[in-house]
Amino acid sequence: MRKITTQSGFTMIEILISMTILGLLGIGVLGLQYVLAQNQTVVLTSYLAIDEANNAISVMARELRGARTGENGAYPIAVANENEIIFYTDSDFDGVVDRIRYTLTENSLERGVIKPQGQPATYPVSTESVKVLSSNIRNLSLPMFTYYNGDWPEDVINNPLTLPVNLSEVKTVGIYLRLNTRADDPTKDFELNTFASIRMLKENL
Repeated sequence: MRKITTQSGFTMIEILISMTILGLLGIGVLGLQYVLAQNQTVVLTSYLAIDEANNAISVMARELRGARTGENGAYPIAVANENEIIFYTDSDFDGVVDRIRYTLTENSLERGVIKPQGQPATYPVSTESVKVLSSNIRNLSLPMFTYYNGDWPEDVINNPLTLPVNLSEVKTVGIYLRLNTRADDPTKDFELNTFASIRMLKENL
């Protein structure tokens, strides 16, 4: 009686095919992990940039609301341009009025602080302490600051004020920031805006 035997196991071709499939699957998994990691990095970076700018605009609005006469007797607002404002306020609640400057240059928003010195008080520009608050601003041609008189928001015909503004007419400042950590993708722009009414200059309190 003839005995029939069967061979078990994989042939070399089957092993190679299996290894190839596993290799491709491994490459796919690694590629997916890389894409997910990149997306997580972008999301985290964007979140931090938005949080950073949100903190900046909150502090800016608070300081503007508290603008007051400088220690040297200067008017509360010194400069009011579309991408720069200089004013006087007690920024650190120490009872001393500081000179504060916010300037947007291309994509960078910076804050400058000058402490008064001497008697009578002066604000030497050479002593200004400057900090970059954000490097991801994408306002392009849109102004960071707009200015409104005491009749706003009822009067929308004469507001916002036309530059150059008469400083004595400014009662409220509009602040607008558009930011994006990716300059090549404007669809990911995030907008922040608020208004700060200067309490000392408000006429209808």
